[in-house]
Parts: sequence; structure tokens; C-alpha cells
Amino acid sequence: MSRIGLVPLRLSGLGALAAAMVVLPFQLGCGRTAPPTVVVAQGTGDPVAPPIVETLRIARGDTFDALLARAGLEPEKRQAIIDSLQGKFDVRKLRAGTELTLVRTAEGLVESIEYLIDPDHMLQLLHTDDNFSAAVVEVPSTLRTLPVCGTLRGSLFESISQTGEAAELALEMANIFAWDIDFYTDPQENDRFCFLVEKKEYSNGQPPTYGRILAARYENAGTAYDAYLFPDRDGRSQYYSHDGRSLQAAFLRSPMKFEARISSRFSHRRFHPILKRYRPHLGIDYAAPTGTPVQAIASGTVIFSGYSGGAGNLVKIRHAGGFESQYMHLSRRYVRAGQRVQQGQRIGAVGSTGLSTGPHLDFRLRKN
Repeated sequence: MSRIGLVPLRLSGLGALAAAMVVLPFQLGCGRTAPPTVVVAQGTGDPVAPPIVETLRIARGDTFDALLARAGLEPEKRQAIIDSLQGKFDVRKLRAGTELTLVRTAEGLVESIEYLIDPDHMLQLLHTDDNFSAAVVEVPSTLRTLPVCGTLRGSLFESISQTGEAAELALEMANIFAWDIDFYTDPQENDRFCFLVEKKEYSNGQPPTYGRILAARYENAGTAYDAYLFPDRDGRSQYYSHDGRSLQAAFLRSPMKFEARISSRFSHRRFHPILKRYRPHLGIDYAAPTGTPVQAIASGTVIFSGYSGGAGNLVKIRHAGGFESQYMHLSRRYVRAGQRVQQGQRIGAVGSTGLSTGPHLDFRLRKN
């Protein structure tokens, strides 16, 4: 993509933020063993057998001891390794699907063990002087600020992926503009987007991770929406428009983020597809696949979470100002009565429980 210039983001109305101008470019198995190599000991000309590197795949239910036993280590050696981890790493926190790297000499002696705890931290265990020492070290990385710009082709997920960056950034964009744009119904082909994001790249070659989106712009059907990250009076980071308006509104535009169509709207007289008679439908139906996440449209307290006749699995949330939101026909409920939830928190998943002809969310909002 070619850049058409640098557009300064005007932040008038934000006081001190006006001096901190942001410039944003915008364009409208287990046991895999490494193959052996032959090295020569310096000064002798004699070949030296290289170390043996094994990758141990961690399966569900694996313990650290079972993993080492599967690699052929004797009980005394396994216990010495586990003892060296005391106070350094909780061996119960091994994650299924991840890998542990074991390095041994040609004679089978353990030289080192490495385990990537998270993208930023590595567990390293070394064998020295008949003892094992363990430490958690930071993975060397570089953090840079990256502009990501593109044109909507298909979904926002697909469009961001086409820029070469992770499609997961679409969720961050949706969260930022959730109070102005309903990403189920509003986006149109050829909409344009651009954002400035923190990207961390690692020296060990693992996939990069992303930090904060510092500024963003989305042009929807000719209307431009912008957002700039800045701390509020309490020091908490919030997004503001260029004129200083906070982007966090009382209610989200939609109880879901993506991939849903409105299959039935609010009506005082709708023909019920199961009961075969006219009755009020005091909500909005969003058709979506079973399992699609459902989010709370505002912060509040869960006042009901259970099965309720024709509504199927139902969650009710009480909000400030006498408002109450309801989420019906869920396949799963992730909250319980009395629990405090935050705006945008996942509270359930789309389903077809109760009186329903197919997977959808019946969403309702009541006052007093």
C-alpha cells in the first residue's frame, strides 16, 4: 500500500493532550529429535558428538514428572530437576499443547531444559557441577509502533489479515468504536481504516504480540470516526475523539461484535414462528452460529442466570438508571446471579434453547 501522506491528528479540546500531537499515516508430537551434526574439538581435530535436542509435547493431564519419565529420565534425576524449580516455577502450570525443550549430551546427560511460560518469559534449567539451577528469564524483544492501514474487503478480520498483521486486532478495533459503530450492521465494502499499534517482536523467532492501539480511524460510508488513547483524571487510559469527547458511552451499540444479522426487530405485533399467532416481540433477534460470544452492553449486576421456559437459557443484568438488559436462548451462560460484570464482558454464547427455531440471540432492554 502506498501512503498518501502524514495526517496530524488534531486533539484540540483535550488541554495538555493538544501539545502531544500524534502523527498517523493514513491511506484512504512428543520426542522430536534434531538431526545430528559433526563438530570438531578445537585444537584436537577429533570429532565431538553434538548435543541431542528433543522437543517434548505437553498433553492434557501431563505432569512435569510424567513428561520427564516419558523422555527416559530416571526417578532420582527427575526429582532433582523438580526440586530445583521450587520457588521458581509452579510445575502445575504447564499448558497442554505447548512444548518443553530438552538438551542432552551424546551420552544422555541432561544439559538444559527450556519452557516458554508466556511470550515474554522463559523457564531455563541448567545442569552444572552435578546440580540443577533454574531461573525465569525475559525473552529479548523489541517494541515498536506500527501503522496498519487498509480498505474493507469482506470482513474486518479478513481485511486486517490482508495487511499482514494478526486478524485478532479486529476485535480491538471493534472494542474502541463499539459505542459509535455496530460492527454487525454498519460496515460497508470499501470502508477504510488505519490505526497505530504497539507490536513486540522476539529475538527467538516466536510470533509477535500486540500491545495498545494508540490511535485509530475508521471511515464508515463517508463518515470518519477517530480515537486517541489518553489517560483520564484518574490516570486510567481512555479513548477520546479529536474534539475531546470520551468514546465510552453508557451502552454498547450491540450485544455482539461480529458476524450477525438482525432476523427480527422490535414489534408489538409479530407472528410467532412456533406458537403460530401474533404476539409482541419486545426485543431484537440476532441470528448467529451457536457459540458466538455475547457481551454485556453495559456494566452492572447479574440479577438472573438460569433456564426460564420459552426464553431458554437467560441472563438478566441490572444497570444504573433503572435499566435492565436481557439475553435469551443462550447455549451457555458464563455468569451467575449476584456477579458484577463490566461493559463488553462475555456473559454467554448464542444458542437455540427454549422456544426457538434456530440459533440466535433475543436481546431486550427495559427501563423501570
